[in-house]
Amino acid sequence: MRLFTAVVPSQEAIEHLDAFLDPRRDAAGFRWTRPEQFHITLAFMAAAAHRLEEYVDRLATSLEGLPATELRLAGAVAFPNVAEARVLATGVAANDSLETAAVRARNAAVVSGIEVDGQRFRPHVTVARTGGRFVEMTNWVRLLDTYEGPAWSFDSVAVIASHLGEGPRRSPRYETVAEIEF
Repeated sequence: MRLFTAVVPSQEAIEHLDAFLDPRRDAAGFRWTRPEQFHITLAFMAAAAHRLEEYVDRLATSLEGLPATELRLAGAVAFPNVAEARVLATGVAANDSLETAAVRARNAAVVSGIEVDGQRFRPHVTVARTGGRFVEMTNWVRLLDTYEGPAWSFDSVAVIASHLGEGPRRSPRYETVAEIEF
């Protein structure tokens, strides 16, 4: 079981992004992310089930005092780059609280003895994947750059288990194992 800590957008933000993407989904041969899986990953841990309880306790303690703030999905991101992308994502109009939450989530994992993916934190919500091939995404990035969703209150994080291949069309199935409000 793989775990990650994430911010889950409000239902309104999810529905707004889904409505924006819906008429565009047939125009590309991408694997589109299901709306119920939209999230902003703060920390990714490949194998952490044996330390889950300790991690959740440390994470809750580390997030104490973090002020609630507003977030908004806006703009476009392509990974690893626009010319040779495998992932299309919307950006996040973020602030220091989101960056702080990511640092604290990663630190809580390390202190709990859990190995964390060391990628640089770039807040985003993955909307599509290319299926392993590199795709030139300039037009998609331009289109998604026009997107701006509704703001929502960032006042909690979720610890989510990812069960590979157990979702529709062998996609991951996500299970929220803890939610921490601050």
